[in-house]
Amino acid sequence: MEYKGQAIQCRNLDNNIVELIFDSQGESVNKFDQNSLEELREVIAQLAADKSVKGLLVSSAKAVFIVGADITEFLKGFQVPQDELVNWVKDAQKVFSDLENLNFPSVCAINGYALGGGFEFGLACTYRVASTKAKVGLPEVKLGLLPGFGGTSRLPRLVGADNALEWIAGGTENSPEKAQEIGAVDAVVEHEILRDAALDLLNKAISGELDWQAKRAEKQQPLMLNENETMMAFETARAFIAGKAGPNYPAPLTIVGVMQASARFELEGALEIEAEGFAELAKSPEATALIGLFLGDQLLKKKAKNSIKIAEPVKRAAVLGAGIMGGGVAYQSSYKGIPIAMKDIAQSQLDLGMNEATKIMQKRVERGRMKADKMAQVLTGITPTLSYENLLDADLIVEAVVEKESVKKVVLAETESLIGEKAILASNTSTISITKLAQGLKRPEQFCGMHFFNPVHRMPLVEVIRGEKSSESTIAATVAYASAMGKSPIVVNDCPGFLVNRVLFPYFAGFAGLVNDGVDFKKIDKVMEKFGWPMGPAFLLDVVGIDTAFHAGGVMAAGFPDRMSQDVPTIISKMYEKEWYGQKNDNGFYIHSKDKKGRPKKEVNPGVANFLKDLGVGSGEGISDADIIDRMMLPMLMESSRCLEDNIVETPTEVDMGLVYGIGFPPFRGGIFRWADTVGLNELLQRAEKHKALGKVYEPTEQIMKMAQAGKLFHPLE
Repeated sequence: MEYKGQAIQCRNLDNNIVELIFDSQGESVNKFDQNSLEELREVIAQLAADKSVKGLLVSSAKAVFIVGADITEFLKGFQVPQDELVNWVKDAQKVFSDLENLNFPSVCAINGYALGGGFEFGLACTYRVASTKAKVGLPEVKLGLLPGFGGTSRLPRLVGADNALEWIAGGTENSPEKAQEIGAVDAVVEHEILRDAALDLLNKAISGELDWQAKRAEKQQPLMLNENETMMAFETARAFIAGKAGPNYPAPLTIVGVMQASARFELEGALEIEAEGFAELAKSPEATALIGLFLGDQLLKKKAKNSIKIAEPVKRAAVLGAGIMGGGVAYQSSYKGIPIAMKDIAQSQLDLGMNEATKIMQKRVERGRMKADKMAQVLTGITPTLSYENLLDADLIVEAVVEKESVKKVVLAETESLIGEKAILASNTSTISITKLAQGLKRPEQFCGMHFFNPVHRMPLVEVIRGEKSSESTIAATVAYASAMGKSPIVVNDCPGFLVNRVLFPYFAGFAGLVNDGVDFKKIDKVMEKFGWPMGPAFLLDVVGIDTAFHAGGVMAAGFPDRMSQDVPTIISKMYEKEWYGQKNDNGFYIHSKDKKGRPKKEVNPGVANFLKDLGVGSGEGISDADIIDRMMLPMLMESSRCLEDNIVETPTEVDMGLVYGIGFPPFRGGIFRWADTVGLNELLQRAEKHKALGKVYEPTEQIMKMAQAGKLFHPLE
């Protein structure tokens, strides 16, 4: 049979074999959207009706096989009533079951990534042959979902419950060798002979040399476990997975429940349970948030690609200042293949920077995540230097010296006078105005901000800050460099604190106000950690540095005196006066140490009580856990809205991504604006009204009031 669609083409081969080729027109990858599913349904119906067909070979014309379902269709599609969603999943499942139940064998030639729905399609085929370049897996759990096209039903029947739970609840991408080892694929061959090997296997099945019907039957029956074995397998997994996933991510435990409930059923019954479980998760706020983050990440990548298209690539880089931050920047650049010079005025600092890079890599080597020769290669790519001579061929220089405007201005002016005329200068500053720093430069159009977050090798965000005179080519090149370093850049316009720190400090102001009113800082930490933050505000202040927070808070107060100036002493200012700087000198809210296994632990610092006495704090009576959350989160929301009103950031999505990637905003809540959409703006306005006496940081913006009145969302679903 012949077929030519937008996503699928079919052609006849020898021995009455039909080759089904996935090749989405106008797309770089294959994925399942409504159109490709409909074409697949049509093709399978034609194959079933054609009595001359003896076998089906499935291949891809792209470098990948199928990357999964089209996630851009999810959020809108998931708004239908739950019973409609169940029926939609069942309808899609039927397409895969019809493929599986054809009256002849099928072989899937997996040439590249086969993830999610792409791998589920492969599971519905009789046999799977994978290239050595392939990757397979079911990563839906990372979107708060479970595989809905047969993944939770077919995989455990092929590879056993334990292996299937590990793959599906973990959402891992797996090597073809691992897949063959557990039985998820039938053969692994060199990429160049993939199609020939798949055809050979198909011909053996057609000739009867292989019992393809028995192979298919394996997936049709219940799991081969008795009642006790089933309980042991799933209950043991449930306890482990619950501990790993935590209380805020329902998908992993739902996966365990669905697989356990369907274990005693034949495939058809298992698929029904799977459809119900998928629909339940798809309607959850966690799935909405996680899908939103995935789409937000795609937006950042798209914007970065647009910059890469127009930017001159950074072939060599440099960093000024070789402390912890400079060492982190140097490591990340060299690790991603961009040689970098690391300059300082003191050899001791250069040693510190190199030690920082070495320490990062040694941990990776110890954990098996890096080979020793790669470590040597990365270290070779870093040139520690006391001289500007090694910066002459750098395309982009990141200044990362002490966070003082006067020092930075001197260093930047000196550097500009010695580097190439086309080189870009970027300042790694967390609060200081890029426009002000540019005032002493001869080429301010070739200067911008490049704010990394600590630790550099772990934190995905880089804020690229556009000063008043920064050129678009400078911004594009800096975005492209950040992207090449493996980071997620967000372009923001210049203002005190830029995006992340501008909205973080009202959050800290909420904390300081609660402490002044007598709420125990330990309780605030527990409430906010339960809300989903990786650490509470007191612990975060210890980690950031109370001195850093005090100085940055001063910048914020000067920039936004109407709402960020402090009229009364706070716990932060009191601790700063006594040189309690947090983790860096082990005088903070907590005493920081390590347990016997070397893991960090914290204990309450009893000396904090003296500061509280000096402040004359209130009783804390009548302040509930819900009040704590509102008093922490509402200032952050209002300032985030002001960032949009002031055109500091282009979209609500970029604000959400900045907070998740920059300061660990709870991913299952999707960012500050996704959280606001979930709670409801009218509800949040009522809560803000309750706390209006606390100051202007709780005052709703005009944007939020108008949106609430019009019933609008920050993330509309259409």
